Amino acid sequence: MGNYRVLSSHSKQKMLAVSGLLSGAIVWGLIWYPYRLLAEVGISGPLSSLLTYLVALSLGAVFYRHAFGALRQAGWLALLIGLTAGWTNLAYVIAILDGQVMRVLLLFYLSPLWTVLFSRLILGETPSLTGYGVILLSLSGAIVMLWQPEIGLPVPQNHAEWMGLSAGLMFALSNVLARKAENLVIEVKSLSIWLGVAMLSCLPLLWSPEQIAPVMDMTVKHWLILLGIGITLFVITLTVQFGLSHTPANQAIVIFLFELVVAAISSYFLANETMNIQEWLGGAMIVIASLYSGIIEKKQNDK
Repeated sequence: MGNYRVLSSHSKQKMLAVSGLLSGAIVWGLIWYPYRLLAEVGISGPLSSLLTYLVALSLGAVFYRHAFGALRQAGWLALLIGLTAGWTNLAYVIAILDGQVMRVLLLFYLSPLWTVLFSRLILGETPSLTGYGVILLSLSGAIVMLWQPEIGLPVPQNHAEWMGLSAGLMFALSNVLARKAENLVIEVKSLSIWLGVAMLSCLPLLWSPEQIAPVMDMTVKHWLILLGIGITLFVITLTVQFGLSHTPANQAIVIFLFELVVAAISSYFLANETMNIQEWLGGAMIVIASLYSGIIEKKQNDK
């Protein structure tokens, strides 16, 4: 009977963890749409990021105010996690406002390539043959997706795509730093993320303060959208961090890839965006590289 209770408790925890990751994938595959609704009335990416993450940060200050002391004591590693995760979220919002949703997301999902490289530099992990395969497959997928002979080099073609690429780069770096800081609890990591986004979002607004002006013309509807996004970000950050703490990395990456499915469907029906066969082929190669990165993580965890 005792063993059954332990097993049942473990199963519930596992189910909650998977549900948290799946919820994160769904939210991030859909969140571009309310941000675009705000952009239609002149609310820029940095401004909407600042306002929504201030909501999340304020909720964190209410429910987890004890974690601020731990955050101050966490040192430079928590600061780096906050800044890298902050850039990830800010760049992602800017990218999905100005670019094609699926192309931005596929460039974001080059993150396994960067993870292999950062793990070598920061954690001293030497890539295996599979690791080098991830690098080759990710780069090949990007080349196939971006290659346009009339334009030239197969690189991101606009500001939004560069932002999407940089978001994936910083996502990989923040994850590697989080692995290095295993002693930090979920609340501290979440606070550092919310604070990092808010801080970085202020910089473009300080550079171009005229971006703040549209706030005066916002209706109750738009304030409710901002509030809804902020509350969602607060909840989803905590649930995803919980999921990552209780789910093997190889399973987590598969669940996260569901974001691409949600984004493909939502961008088709809500924004009438489509991709050609070449882009789908390159994207499939990037997705396969992401799956193989999970195999690498599993082998490392089994050692």
